[in-house]
Amino acid sequence: MNISTYFLLIGLPLLLALWSQYRVTSVLNRYTKIASPRGLTGAEVAQQILDASGIDDVTVIQTEGFMGDHYNPTNKTLNLSSATFLGTSIAAIGIAAHECGHALQHQEHYLPLQWRSALVPATKFSSQILPFVVLGGFFFHMTHLITLGIACYAILMLFQLITLPVEFDASSRAKTILQKMDLIQSPLEIQGVHAVLNAAAWTYIAAFVAALGNLIYLLLVRREER
Repeated sequence: MNISTYFLLIGLPLLLALWSQYRVTSVLNRYTKIASPRGLTGAEVAQQILDASGIDDVTVIQTEGFMGDHYNPTNKTLNLSSATFLGTSIAAIGIAAHECGHALQHQEHYLPLQWRSALVPATKFSSQILPFVVLGGFFFHMTHLITLGIACYAILMLFQLITLPVEFDASSRAKTILQKMDLIQSPLEIQGVHAVLNAAAWTYIAAFVAALGNLIYLLLVRREER
C-alpha cells in the first residue's frame, strides 16, 4: 500500500480529529468565560427544560471530570460535569440543553437513539479487543485476526454513523427550545450556543471519518495479504 493511500485513510482523519478537538477546546474556552445574563446554572436550565417538556422521571445529577456530560437512557439520568452543572456561562447552558435534547429523544422513542443504545454493548466490546486484534494481525500476519479487526471497525463505524443524527438532532432541539423558552435572548447568547454545539458536532464527524478510514484501510490490507 502506497504512502498516499495511508495518508488519505489514516493521516487525514487524524488531522481532522486534532483540528476538531482544538476547535471544541477554543470555543469552550471562549464561551465558558461569558456568563449568561439570566444567571441560571446549567442544572437549572436543564431542569426547566425537562419540566417544560413534561419529563418528570429524569434526574439531573453532577458528575466529576471534564466534558463528562451525557444522558443515560438506562437509568434516566442527565449527567452534567461540574463546569456545566454549576456553571452560568453560555457554554454551560448550551451543553445542558443539548443533553436535554437526548432526554427528549428518549421520551419520543427517537429511533436512531434506540439503535445507538442497542449497539453500545457490541461497541464497547469491539473497542476493548481491537488493539490486540489489529496488532496481532499485523505482527503475525494472521488474516483471521485482520478479518476480526474489520468486523470491529465495521461495528464502530456503524455506531459513529448512527451517532451523527442523534447528536445533530439533540443540538437542533437545544437551539430551538432555548430560544422558545427565552433562556437565551441576546445575539451573543444565540451565537455562543450555536458555536459550542456546532464545534462539538465536528468531533462526531471526525470520529466517523476515522472509523471509516480504518475500516477501508484494513480491507485493503487483507486484500494484499491474500
